[in-house]
Amino acid sequence: MPLSAIRFVRLAGRLLTALAAVTALVVVFLALIALTDGAASGLAAWSATLAAGTALALWRGRRRGRPARLAPFLPVAVAAALTAAVCVPTAPTARRYPPALPFVATQHWSLATGSRVAVYHYPPAHRGARRPLPLVYLNGGPVRGISVLDHRFLQLLARRGYDVYAYEQAGGGRSDLLPMSQYTISRSVRDLAAFVDRLGRGKVDVLGFSSGGVVLTRALADPGVAARLHRAVVAEPGPMDGPTARVAGHRGRTSARGLAPAMTGPRSTHVPRYAVAFGLMRLGLLTPGTALIGQAEGDNAFTAADLGSDTASAYCARDAHRIPVEDTAQNFSFSPAASLRVQQTVRDSPSIAPQLRLSRTPAMLMIAECSSQLRQWATAVLADDPAVRRTQYMPGVGHHMWNGLDGNNDRAAAAITAFLEDEPAPVPDYPTRAGIPAFLHDRR
Repeated sequence: MPLSAIRFVRLAGRLLTALAAVTALVVVFLALIALTDGAASGLAAWSATLAAGTALALWRGRRRGRPARLAPFLPVAVAAALTAAVCVPTAPTARRYPPALPFVATQHWSLATGSRVAVYHYPPAHRGARRPLPLVYLNGGPVRGISVLDHRFLQLLARRGYDVYAYEQAGGGRSDLLPMSQYTISRSVRDLAAFVDRLGRGKVDVLGFSSGGVVLTRALADPGVAARLHRAVVAEPGPMDGPTARVAGHRGRTSARGLAPAMTGPRSTHVPRYAVAFGLMRLGLLTPGTALIGQAEGDNAFTAADLGSDTASAYCARDAHRIPVEDTAQNFSFSPAASLRVQQTVRDSPSIAPQLRLSRTPAMLMIAECSSQLRQWATAVLADDPAVRRTQYMPGVGHHMWNGLDGNNDRAAAAITAFLEDEPAPVPDYPTRAGIPAFLHDRR
């Protein structure tokens, strides 16, 4: 073999060895991040990794000459530089709340539970008959700001004569943060009761969408909270309890996930610190209260583009190339850690079916044709709540039913108002409680 070829093979071998050493140190660092739950913003794992790498480099270079002794330290230096990026914040560590919206005033209410929430009020704009009861909106998230698209829908309901109130759940949007341990589904239900009490208008109608529908479902199963509710609209709910969260099932018609163009804009997940933090949290290897990044920092860093295909999954496949902009960059707010924490408390909760079967609050269930939610999450509500009086299967829409496309807002509003006013439904009552098996069998 020529001398040049021998040198090339040796050089390639050294480079591969160095690359393997760097990779091994990075893996050790990530493992220590998980084991220490990101203690000291990751510096505990970084220091331990650096110490281990340095000790190994010293051991490997103990019998070499002075220049050769330094070679084993090069992979350690590279790994230290790469992993240090995970320990350095690039987003503000104090919470930066979204600026005020130009079309509605933001109020802040302190609730009896200790939560301080951002409240939005759309008084009835209809000159004719006005609903005597307030309508309270619970948005999805679970810990997320109310999007501009949702605000437009609330304005539509106000134009139909409803006195609409909405609040961003604790930690979401312009509402104050809570200690991470206090984000629970039961706290969300208590906050709803406290909000109704703070409103001071007696019973209210409530529209709960997605995770807001979960809060509303669990409120219906709690007699003390349900006593404050006049009628309830549960739209596209997530799993209501642990047994429902663990059930196998199928989703609705094909959504735009994987078909729509990728979301544009900055992503925190392109930054090593947040890619590691959010990735390990999603895998369950870091707790939502991890010391790697604070709650406020994570909220500040997370962007709409970080939602990726989740946004597209809320629309039908036919709408893949015309998905509306749901929110502005200034108004968007999502708390990934707090949301994971709330979702975990749902998964850890026992069945609420026995309590829900005692519900007497008139309720309506709304299901989207192209829903990205498991059908069994919605049918569990229908099966276990005897007070569900009608089900509205909404054709032509995905999970986000009021999306501003093709009159979908008007159709959703028509279904909601018809139920609240005890008028005939604009679409057939489908599926019925007795028709659940056929509905699931047909994979509608």
